[in-house]
Amino acid sequence: MATSGVKRWWRIGMVLLIAGVWLAGSAWAGKKDDVLNIAWEKELETLNLYYQTAREGVVLGRQIFDRLLYRDPVSGEYTGCLAKSFKWIDAVTMEFELREGITFHNGEKFDADDVVFTMNHMSNPENKVKVLQYVGWIKSAEKLGPYKVRVHLKETTPAALEFLSGPVMIYPDQYYQKVGMKEFGVAPIGTGPYKVVKVTPGKEIVMKKNENYFKESPLGQPTIGTIRQRTIPEANTKIAELMTGGLDWIWHIPKDQAEKLAQMPNIKVLAGETMRVGFLYFMLDKPEVKTPFTDIRVRKAVAHAIDREAIVKNLVGGESKVIDTTCYPKQFGCTEEGVTRYEYSPEKAKKLLAEAGYPNGLDVDLHAYRDRGYAEAVVNYLRDSGIRAKLQYMQYSAMREAYRARKVPLAFWTWGSNSVYDISAFVGNWYKGTGDDVIQDKQVIEWLSAGDSSIDPAVRKDNYKMALQRITEQCYSVPLFTWVVNYAFSKDLDFKAWPDEIPRFYMTKWK
Repeated sequence: MATSGVKRWWRIGMVLLIAGVWLAGSAWAGKKDDVLNIAWEKELETLNLYYQTAREGVVLGRQIFDRLLYRDPVSGEYTGCLAKSFKWIDAVTMEFELREGITFHNGEKFDADDVVFTMNHMSNPENKVKVLQYVGWIKSAEKLGPYKVRVHLKETTPAALEFLSGPVMIYPDQYYQKVGMKEFGVAPIGTGPYKVVKVTPGKEIVMKKNENYFKESPLGQPTIGTIRQRTIPEANTKIAELMTGGLDWIWHIPKDQAEKLAQMPNIKVLAGETMRVGFLYFMLDKPEVKTPFTDIRVRKAVAHAIDREAIVKNLVGGESKVIDTTCYPKQFGCTEEGVTRYEYSPEKAKKLLAEAGYPNGLDVDLHAYRDRGYAEAVVNYLRDSGIRAKLQYMQYSAMREAYRARKVPLAFWTWGSNSVYDISAFVGNWYKGTGDDVIQDKQVIEWLSAGDSSIDPAVRKDNYKMALQRITEQCYSVPLFTWVVNYAFSKDLDFKAWPDEIPRFYMTKWK
């Protein structure tokens, strides 16, 4: 173990000792006061959640806002949420009958105007939402009555139900238009099971149980009175606070630290499988920058240089699996049939580099924004094959902006597809001509467009398969592994992890 690792565990070990003594005679403050204290390391740019892509924002969005539809996380069945019923009129037209008697957190009545406003505003490219893929399929929404809405699609969109039960949140039209997008980002209003009562940017978000949450909601009724989310950038501080009772729940804990926490008598650790995957993404030559990765031999050298199996076994753990395509294996349309695989072989990596004109290796920057230990492991493997990678570890927002400005030739990304179980939410974002698509392969874009616009499952799968085969053949990216999230929380908390990486705090209870 490196010296820094020894020092870290010496500090945590001392805290463990102190905490063990302290906890022997202490109750968890969270349960006593009915306040669920949670923390994560990432600061959210905004709570106007159409304008951010961080997983933490997705999590908060599920507590604060409702959607027209609800996807049961166990059965996968779609039912109504804000909509009491829905139907397809034809392949590009849907109608929704809305529930009556629902109010937003500020007392504003929910009706058709809110649905029409949200869909028309967010799907308008001029309003520049962060992931247009999730709303760009909407042509228009029209009001047919106070509680009836018709939605017109630009083209057949098989994933529409997934989007309507996931990333498409319904905003209050009157309040949003009154305060504007920036103010909404610090004082959001929804109809969901929890309402935001306090926002201190970069420090904390406090939510209270929505006492008026509608009884027919398929989400059920929230039970915990208050949720207090704190932003704690330093991981050891976050862990120490959990051990001493200052926090009740944390996540994204490295494997070695999770194993230590599991020894604590008042803490439960859960290794939850998720649909998030990690991958390296290359940028080819652009006007803004020249890169060595325009040469396919250099891209393949990177792919052969990384021992993905070892990273999964020694660092990630749990149910993590090596993947050979950039999508979550259980998403519709994700397949490894006929794709090009790149086994771990430093010898092949060095040979490819020499053939590409780099017999003495080359120097590159690897940009990453989360789970530093995984990124450092990738750096070490690359260096062993002569690719002298320098880690540029950044805040997510800064890395994303630099990447979209085409200034990041090699990036370590993760993607959770906004918890949408359809491949269009993954490859559509990274390879379909979007702002995140730094490859812009016209053939791949054509296949993905065909897959996204057909209602025939076989046609969809065939087009996605061809796209994935070309992506891997050209080695546009290096698929790494599926993510495992380690959660640690008070033993007094009844919490369940889900593969979509969405902690459902509205379902969480005190024991």
